[in-house]
Amino acid sequence: MNTTYKERKWVSRLLAVCLSALLIVPVLTSCGGSRNASVPPPVDDTAGRTVSDRNISNQTQAKKGLGTGQKVAILAGAAALYYLYNQHKNASQEGAQGKYYLSKNGRVYYRDAEHRAHWVTPPSEGIRVPESEAQRYRDYQGYNGRSTGRDLTGISATEAPAL
Repeated sequence: MNTTYKERKWVSRLLAVCLSALLIVPVLTSCGGSRNASVPPPVDDTAGRTVSDRNISNQTQAKKGLGTGQKVAILAGAAALYYLYNQHKNASQEGAQGKYYLSKNGRVYYRDAEHRAHWVTPPSEGIRVPESEAQRYRDYQGYNGRSTGRDLTGISATEAPAL
């Protein structure tokens, strides 16, 4: 009778350990989520579409009085992205015409109404900017068609030139 008591005690302990492990599994798996689960992952819609900046460049041209005699520079690539970021960084609304952010990986993005991040791609034809304003971006790739220069990696929001 002593052996059956020991066997029952051993089986009940084993059963208790198994049940405890099963109860811990949901707790452990629920802790693996992201820090901010309410924000969905970024949307990479740069493959077939670019953010057109025609409205901004037309507004800039109208504001600055860009005439036929005024010198202009074409900003493309990193220079155009940095220009777009600086034009939108203080906006109060959301979306493509709202506030833009500079990511740690050197890309520019905005958030839509559902707070999803959308990467910004500059227009392929570049952005026409008065030469005096474009001088801030002369060290970046894409300034007046130049393929050399600095990219946006490692730039912090505090480094952005004042407008």
